[in-house]
Amino acid sequence: MTINDLPEGGTAHILSISAAAPELAAKLREIGFCEGDQVQLLTRGPLGAQPLAVRLSRRVIAMRIDEAQAIEVEP
Repeated sequence: MTINDLPEGGTAHILSISAAAPELAAKLREIGFCEGDQVQLLTRGPLGAQPLAVRLSRRVIAMRIDEAQAIEVEP
């Protein structure tokens, strides 16, 4: 399951960050995503369900679907 699979309002813990492009995984880690952290999918945007609004700690981060699919989570 990835962040993109969470229902709106759903929370989960990050298991791993893996992307086909190593630059994307590095970017997500630089933003602050880390294994063991709790995330919450707040809402989806109106156009094609993008961007996703994700709460990470006390920050709200806007993400594209491809970025959200690179983060594996467990509820």
